[in-house]
Order: sequence, then C-alpha cells, then structure tokens
Amino acid sequence: MRITFAGTPEFAATALAALIDAGHDVALVLTQPDRPAGRGMKLQPSAVKALALQHGIAVAQPRSLRLDGKSPEDAAAARATLQAAGAEVMVVAAYGLILPQWVLDLPPRGCLNIHGSVLPRWRGAAPIHRAIEAGDAVTGITLMQMDAGLDTGDMLLVAEEPIHADDTTATLHDRLAALGGRLVVQGLAAPDTLIRTPQPAEGVTYAHKIDKAEAAIDWTQPAAVIERRVRAFDPFPGASFVLDGELVKLWRAELRAETGRAGGAPGEVLAAAEGRLTVKCGHGALDLLQLQRPGGRRIDVAAFLHGRPGLAGRVLGG
Repeated sequence: MRITFAGTPEFAATALAALIDAGHDVALVLTQPDRPAGRGMKLQPSAVKALALQHGIAVAQPRSLRLDGKSPEDAAAARATLQAAGAEVMVVAAYGLILPQWVLDLPPRGCLNIHGSVLPRWRGAAPIHRAIEAGDAVTGITLMQMDAGLDTGDMLLVAEEPIHADDTTATLHDRLAALGGRLVVQGLAAPDTLIRTPQPAEGVTYAHKIDKAEAAIDWTQPAAVIERRVRAFDPFPGASFVLDGELVKLWRAELRAETGRAGGAPGEVLAAAEGRLTVKCGHGALDLLQLQRPGGRRIDVAAFLHGRPGLAGRVLGG
C-alpha cells in the first residue's frame, strides 16, 4: 500500500521500520524539526527522520499543520507535499503535532494512529509512563482510526501486553513499540476487513505529559507509589532527592517489608550500611538500589555509600 507516515521518536521509528520491511511504499515521512541535543547541543534529527533518510524516503518537517496558525506557510507547503504523495492512508505514531481536519480527510482511507495503551484508558501524551505509575497490570497497543478528538477515534485492532513488576518505561516502551509495528502491519495487510469499534464511554483516563517537576520524590507518599514512579520516570525525567545540597537521581528501588526500626519521619534514612540504604516513606520503606550523583553514572548502592558515613537518621529532601 502507498502510505505516508507521521512520527518522531524511537517508538515511531520502530513502526516505520516494520512498514518498510513489510514492503509498503512509504511515499513521504512527516516528523518534528531537528532539535538541539547532547553536550554540544547540536541539531539532531529525530529517530524517524534518520531512518527515513537511510531508506531514501522524502522527509518534511513542518513547524505547524494549521493553515490558520503561526506558520501558515509551513502548513501550506506540507499540504502540497502530502497531496503530491498520493497516499492511500497515513500512519501516525507519536508525531507530536495535532492533525487538523484537512490532514485527516486527505488520504482515502484516513489516518491510522498507533497508540501505546488499550483505549480508552490512557488517552494522551504519556500512556506508557502513566500505566506503570498507576500500577496497571496490563497495557497494550490500539490501532485507531483518527478523528479530531484527543485519541477518541474508533478502534480497529487491539493487542494487550502485560506490565512486569520490574518494568521501567524504557523496557515497556521497547516491547510496545515492537507490538505496534506488528499490529499496524497486520491491519494494513487486510484493511477492508478492519471493523471500526467505538471506544467505550466507561474507563476513560488521560495520560498527561510528563513534567520535569514530577521527578522530585515526595517521601510522604507510600513506598509502593514511589517505587512505581521511579520505574515510570526511567529514563525521563528520573526520580530525584536532595542530599548534602546535591540532586541525586534514584533509578531503582525495592519495597522493604521490614524497616528494621520503628518510627521515623518520611524521608528519614533508617539504615545505611553493608550495601543497604533504607528510607522511611509515608507508608512502609524503600531500599534504594541504584543511584546517580550529578555528572556521574548510575552506580549500585554499595558504591554510593562508600565514603558516606553517618547517613542513618538523616532526612532526605525531595
């Protein structure tokens, strides 16, 4: 099938690779403009752009698709390019721009979105993070016929994926990305057999965009909640606390059944010896297992505690 593709990060690149491998004719790729990244803050192409260029696929990077927006010239150029591509369908995955109605109406088969949850749960920008944070046991991929709403379109195909007890956003992301690629290839193999199913009215939740401010650990929360947030915010933005004026990132933690000491205020270090760093939470306690000091790398707790006597009884900041 002749398609256009709109996407930006690695999640989308995985789907694009699956479509290319399946033999689809990708006439055009839309992706976000290059962004500064790395120590030198040099402009870097998105994962989708890099893959498209490897395969000789034309790339467009409009700043906007709104003909009445701040960059109407970008939108007008994108419309002309999309019309010239003559695609039957557009596939969308984590693109980062809202598609206006003219884009949704352009391909004869419309626009199909690969969404990282089982809709209507976790509509929005960060479904993988929020599913882990909420303690969901299962998530998945929904292939959806897009409409003008925020992830409100009819469902075409759904596949579930279990969330493991040690999953981070990074590990779950990779499995869901691969699943999304398989699902869209399956859907486009027999598009006339796809049945549009309206989303249920019950069970709607929104996965709001992750804010850097969410990284700060609130030790008054239950240990189980903090542990899930640590995994949900790996790799971005991480979970962090303040110790001796330093912002320390916590990358792995484990629930502690026995605190070894009664009482204690939230954030208080209950034990800091023999490779163990236990912190009191609002309910229960956490063993901190993998940490990172500013400018350093991720290290295990034994290395972190080396040369840091007297931590027991200290209260960690958020």
